Amino acid sequence: MPQKFILKILTAGEGGVGKTTLLHRYVEGKFSAETKMTIGVEFFLKETQIDSNHCTLQLWDFGGQERFRFLLESYVLGAKGALLMFDLTRLMSLENLQQWINIVRKGDPNLPVLFVGTKLDLTDEIQIDDDYAMSFLNEFNLIDYIKISSKTGENVGTVFEMLTRNILERQAY
Repeated sequence: MPQKFILKILTAGEGGVGKTTLLHRYVEGKFSAETKMTIGVEFFLKETQIDSNHCTLQLWDFGGQERFRFLLESYVLGAKGALLMFDLTRLMSLENLQQWINIVRKGDPNLPVLFVGTKLDLTDEIQIDDDYAMSFLNEFNLIDYIKISSKTGENVGTVFEMLTRNILERQAY
């Protein structure tokens, strides 16, 4: 019998890594190069089917700017998973990973977090290689690492499917 799930999913990472752009691409199916800085938190909804499970994904877009971070801890309660995002073309976007992990796992120290490298389409500008990115998986107990391009759509759906499947497997216990 098909089950219905409402899953709260967080997107976290430094300002400008592509959180809002990813969510617009996933929810609306289009690339927007003109997104504005997220002030605090934005909210998206997406219906999806994983095997026989009907899932409503509540996608919480966390503003990446330092000055908004104090707001975020109150929004994480009830989250079932998170995307920890960084920009493949900006080494600096990896600097505050521990802080982001602390924020998204505030309510659940075992929250499934998928590590997402963005802007894969900017091949000539990529500064972060796979080995370096993979080194964070064990350090922060992340479920996996994947690279995406919101511009081309590469791996956009896969990111949410991977995280949602992981969440559903946890629900079964």
